Amino acid sequence: MTLVKTNNPFARSFDGLMNDLFNELPAGFSKAVRQDVFAFPPVNIVEKADHYHLQVSAPGFDKADFNIKLEGENLTISAEKKEEAKSETDKVVRREFSAKSFKRSFTLDEKINAANISAKYENGILHVGLPKREEVKAVTKEIDIQ
Repeated sequence: MTLVKTNNPFARSFDGLMNDLFNELPAGFSKAVRQDVFAFPPVNIVEKADHYHLQVSAPGFDKADFNIKLEGENLTISAEKKEEAKSETDKVVRREFSAKSFKRSFTLDEKINAANISAKYENGILHVGLPKREEVKAVTKEIDIQ
């Protein structure tokens, strides 16, 4: 099958128009659109019996790129991957790899034991463990009626 590109706008499909639109925009504009769309990595929050488990999808980062900070009741997870300056002898026709960064903040409640928060980066997923505080168990006492 041979693909033929036409200049007739009425003969193009919607997908073809969208591809032409985004492929013909200036490189800086499409980069800005991509950064706005993908500025926040997706996060899963799982509640277990003794802790909460945050899973931040952040492929392409190294462990040293992350910064996790707890200020009061705000937990902030951020990462920045800087572009390395390399001298290239080849002509770059199109560059879509670039420096990446993000910042996500979560408000923690009084149930979280802030002193024991842990984090581990593995296979493109940042795992953050938020242990629950041991709640003071109410003393149950039976009172006799006289």
